[in-house]
Amino acid sequence: MRLTYLSIVCVSAVTVPLLAAPCDGLAGLKLPDAEITSARNVAAGGFVPPGAPANERVLAPFKTLPEFCRVQGVIHPSSDSHVEFEVWLPASGWNNRYLGIGNGGLAGSIVYGSMADALRFGYASSSTDTGHQAAGTDGKWSQGHPEKVTDYGYRAIHETAVKSKAIVRAFYEKDAAKSYFSACSNGGRQALMEAQRYPADYDGIIAGAPAAALTRIGAGYIWNLQALAAAAIPAAKLSAIESAVLAACDALDGIADGVVDDPRKCQYDPDSLRCAAAESDACLTAPQVAALKKIYQGPRNRAGAQLEPGFQPGGETGPQGWQSWITGTDQAESAEHAFMTSGMEGTPQDFLAFDFDRDFKRMEDTLAPKLNATNPDLAAFQARGGKLILYHGWSDPALPPTGTIGYYQSVVTKLGQKSADEFVRLYMLPGMQHCGGGPGPNYFSPLPTAEQDPKQSMFRALEQWTEKGTAPAGIVASKFKTGGNPASGVARTRPLCPYPQTARYQGTGSTDEAANFACEAR
Repeated sequence: MRLTYLSIVCVSAVTVPLLAAPCDGLAGLKLPDAEITSARNVAAGGFVPPGAPANERVLAPFKTLPEFCRVQGVIHPSSDSHVEFEVWLPASGWNNRYLGIGNGGLAGSIVYGSMADALRFGYASSSTDTGHQAAGTDGKWSQGHPEKVTDYGYRAIHETAVKSKAIVRAFYEKDAAKSYFSACSNGGRQALMEAQRYPADYDGIIAGAPAAALTRIGAGYIWNLQALAAAAIPAAKLSAIESAVLAACDALDGIADGVVDDPRKCQYDPDSLRCAAAESDACLTAPQVAALKKIYQGPRNRAGAQLEPGFQPGGETGPQGWQSWITGTDQAESAEHAFMTSGMEGTPQDFLAFDFDRDFKRMEDTLAPKLNATNPDLAAFQARGGKLILYHGWSDPALPPTGTIGYYQSVVTKLGQKSADEFVRLYMLPGMQHCGGGPGPNYFSPLPTAEQDPKQSMFRALEQWTEKGTAPAGIVASKFKTGGNPASGVARTRPLCPYPQTARYQGTGSTDEAANFACEAR
């Protein structure tokens, strides 16, 4: 069984006294199409994740957990479904809220790390394997199992929410006052599925870098793999590509800070890197230039119709950059290659032979109804008071950032700008890669942390919007001096602005301080 360890920290200013039924009594709770397989108290510091390595860094966060009620169960929404899920319930200090936790990639495991941090700060929380147990790039479980594809696509995350809220109600003898969901990547797709298909499940949702048009994203991966099969771009050349991008784009906002604020306005031309003499890591051959242009362009059919946006220039280097996702150390090691050779039902067996007319339509017809979360009609979610925050990094090498802009704009077109402004916000993050990392400020608390100020925390801003009606404006993001380590100190802060606004330097003071910027219309 593959385990996923993520880190979130949750806190609330509101707690309620313990009014709980005995934990072991939940074992007899009757739920439709589900059974509780275990319900027991876990002593403070007594939880060890199943299959966890004997690694102090991995185990340390669990040793500080308070006492809680751990409920395990299985949901069977179909005869071929086996959706495992867990609900963790604080034994004391519950903050009267429930937090649903999403999955990355192709899911396949309970996300214990996120559940631990939610518990530590008073949230009842749940997580699911979405109906199978496998590594996040292994899709072989889907072969011949259309019901399991449905569970992964949208059904498991919904059923988990329904069952979890019933368990919360039974344990505390009252409903959670508010329910939230916040996740990134495939978790962002799950978040949109909830808002679109099951608007009553959650009151507030954050969808980060959502893989909303999953089949079209897959077509984009195939497009890139075909381009790189014709002319591989060695990882050693990514630094030269990024340098050329920054030389052309970095100063468009008047600040040479190594971050491209809006790559769409950049006049960068890959032909500027064409080798004038012998090939080296500082230049690209003509076929490599052509491959790079295709990656920026995105997949098109023979008629020239755009099937999915391409990737944006900027942020090519770094541990979460193009080497990890697009180019790989060699082609077979890229994440795009791993996903497109995962064995997922409905994806091509030979991506090099994929035809963007014939085969794209076949893949769309097979998988889009179950996997794509692109419906712009969120009227039902809005009608019950739901709030949605979208975010995406401009330097994301995994999921094209303009795809999220496109979804936001489709909601505006469907419901009107005034109506959309009442319940939807989009934040685009300059220089952030996939769900974090990159040269730009990328720490902004999309999951709950100890930060109480909604101007410093996206999750706190969502809670304030959902519970008090105060719509979010600018949210300050930070970049740490060393990776994602807050202990290393803050190197730079910058406001994140509701799209289509952008942060503009006001002309005085340090360009590394958010206070010297203002959110302005483009």
